[in-house]
Amino acid sequence: MDIKAMLDAFCAAVEQRNGKAFADLFTADGIYHDVFYGAFEGRARIAEMIDDWFYRTASDFRWDMHEPVSDGKTLYARYTFSYRSALPEAKGARAMFEGVAIMKLREAKIAEYHEVANTATGFVDMNFAPERMAKIFAKQGAALKARPEMQRHLV
Repeated sequence: MDIKAMLDAFCAAVEQRNGKAFADLFTADGIYHDVFYGAFEGRARIAEMIDDWFYRTASDFRWDMHEPVSDGKTLYARYTFSYRSALPEAKGARAMFEGVAIMKLREAKIAEYHEVANTATGFVDMNFAPERMAKIFAKQGAALKARPEMQRHLV
């Protein structure tokens, strides 16, 4: 598996609004866990996420993957990501994020995608009110606490 080629295709498909090409990088039962929109399971839903959900309130996407590391089963890559926001309060601003993509691999495809993202920078870029950011961060915190690997930290 050529990891660099896969990551280049991943980023290009998002930037080109090509949900089918993006979904074809996943296994038939693949799952994309988006930090904003939640889980999308199966190629049809993953393609819909790109073609509809991502572009519903944004355009001019840019996504770059940096320093990938993989053992053939799991792939980690640091990323930088941005888009032009169409939300009214953003006034056309470019929202910029960074994060780490975590992908479970199977048969040279992505079986599961998760990310750890610094969303605060993008929310500031889009002029989100502090109360709105607090609500989003509380939701992210609740989701983190609900994950099985966090249970030991809650006691």
